[in-house]
Amino acid sequence: MVGPLKPKSMDFGATRRTALGLLLGAPLLGACAGVQQSLSQFGSQGAEPAGPKQEPLAVGTGQVKVGLILPLSAAGNAGVAAQSMKNAAEMALAEFQNPNIQLLIKDDAGSPQGAQQGTQQALEEGVEIILGPLFAASVPATAQLARARGVSVIAFSTDSSVAGRGVYLLSFLPESDVNRIVEYSASIGKKSFAALLPENAYGTVVEATFKQAVARRGGRIVAFEKYGGDRAAPARTVAQALGSADVLFMADDGDSVVTVADALTAAGANLKNIQLLGTGLWDNPRVYASPALQGGLYAAPDPSGFRSFSARYRAKYGADPVRTATLAYDAVALVAALARTQGPQRFSSDVLINPSGFAGIDGLFRFRADGTNERGLAVMRVGSGGGVPVAGSPKSFGA
Repeated sequence: MVGPLKPKSMDFGATRRTALGLLLGAPLLGACAGVQQSLSQFGSQGAEPAGPKQEPLAVGTGQVKVGLILPLSAAGNAGVAAQSMKNAAEMALAEFQNPNIQLLIKDDAGSPQGAQQGTQQALEEGVEIILGPLFAASVPATAQLARARGVSVIAFSTDSSVAGRGVYLLSFLPESDVNRIVEYSASIGKKSFAALLPENAYGTVVEATFKQAVARRGGRIVAFEKYGGDRAAPARTVAQALGSADVLFMADDGDSVVTVADALTAAGANLKNIQLLGTGLWDNPRVYASPALQGGLYAAPDPSGFRSFSARYRAKYGADPVRTATLAYDAVALVAALARTQGPQRFSSDVLINPSGFAGIDGLFRFRADGTNERGLAVMRVGSGGGVPVAGSPKSFGA
């Protein structure tokens, strides 16, 4: 395993130290609704693909070639996000002093076929690692080709099922949100949990992690319901059980969680008498504007990193970045740092899964051997003016 690196091994300049350290074993550096929700808006497979535009595009002049696969020509939100992520990747190269990196940018048009084509070209051009794709359906196409060449992949999908040997997800996975908020609530003495979750793919992932996290902390689940289109009946069942619960956990996007809270109130629940818990999807103006959700707690990155990043992005590009842009920035900064410090094994699994992790725009993160990740998140409280930190993101990962 790679040993700890000293901060002096890289110098990003004074303005970069607080926003991004990306040092193995020396974390300097928590996503939020913005990230998980923005991906769900374009869907797991992107818009109807146009043909990928594989015009040669290289950024940087370094010796280490890195592939970056994004749905640049996809329609709608997917293409907008891809362009913002491309800008962020180029910004990372500009802010990292003298990186020995050349980015070979490929357009997959949001389709598996495009990802396969872009990956094949990138491999033929000699890339040592591939960043992307964005959509879950495109990741296996890239992974199959990359594995055959022994090339690692750092993808941006939020679907843990596409992670695996040599394929790592640098995305905001709901598992980190759930673990953080359950751990925090247990640390302040909460033992009895009620939960109301959506009957969808997100809710299924959250359910499994929630039940494991509660059991791990010796808690008990006194009420658990899932809902589809009808929220009234599940809300009535949970409302009747809240008297024996310390907390109520609701994991859904801003619009839906407000509707669920209203359904609980209509069913007779007094939400002021129980601690409400949520995930990063609560980072939403609708949540902050809801009287019923005031004082609720949710896990998300410390927002200061994204604010700093956004200000620099606006100054450079004259527009706001999409919330997922930090993923591309951190991926490029990470490979630039590893190329500088880790020698020939720079992108090997031993380097990438260093348990000390890395520090990025949104806080501490580390890759697991199964390709998923863990993030160090803050705990935020819902207020009328936005989220207010009540517990900071960790400065290092525990044993």
